Amino acid sequence: MAIIEKLPAQAEEVQAFASRIRRWAEADDGKPVFMLNLIRFHPQLRTFAGAPEFKGTPEEANAYYEKSITLLWLTHAAYPIFAGASQAKNLINIHPEREWGRVVVCRYPSRRTFLKLLSDPSYAPMEPYKFIALEVDLVPVSGHRLVPDLRLIVGVRSWLSFWLLAGSGRLDTARIKVEAGGVPSQREPIPFRTTEASSNLLQSVKNLKRVIN
Repeated sequence: MAIIEKLPAQAEEVQAFASRIRRWAEADDGKPVFMLNLIRFHPQLRTFAGAPEFKGTPEEANAYYEKSITLLWLTHAAYPIFAGASQAKNLINIHPEREWGRVVVCRYPSRRTFLKLLSDPSYAPMEPYKFIALEVDLVPVSGHRLVPDLRLIVGVRSWLSFWLLAGSGRLDTARIKVEAGGVPSQREPIPFRTTEASSNLLQSVKNLKRVIN
């Protein structure tokens, strides 16, 4: 927490963030957490003590920030599962109204992992590019129900079906005997033989199928 409190941003914002995150972190249950980022870009880049010099728009500064921490995300087994720009203003009339320019959802293996990322020495130099560009509502969410892209499900199931058929010996290849005239005359099934490597792959595929089902 001491490292987080020293992040290069406006002092009052960092203190408020550290206070809230401390209570949330102390209740860590070791389960994955999905961080909802509701982003509102500033009309122009902010300046404050320790802020970096950046020539560009707030959107460009945030894009630079996200690109710069991609490897850091991955080394902590974290990654964004969704990111996109808003298409319009809030469709429901609420007051006070806030306009969101971008929404990002990131997955972290645990709350502890999120804190480790924030306290990583390579993160601190990148964080100011975010603070000069935007305000963000950062909401941690539990993943009780996740629905992947249906195209992915169909593709994985098709791949699983192929390997399960192959591993059970029901996939036959055809040996075609060609007569002198070049016309196929006979098809003889060749039993599929699994090697140790393919058997291991088959077991992994079966395990994956159980998870999907």
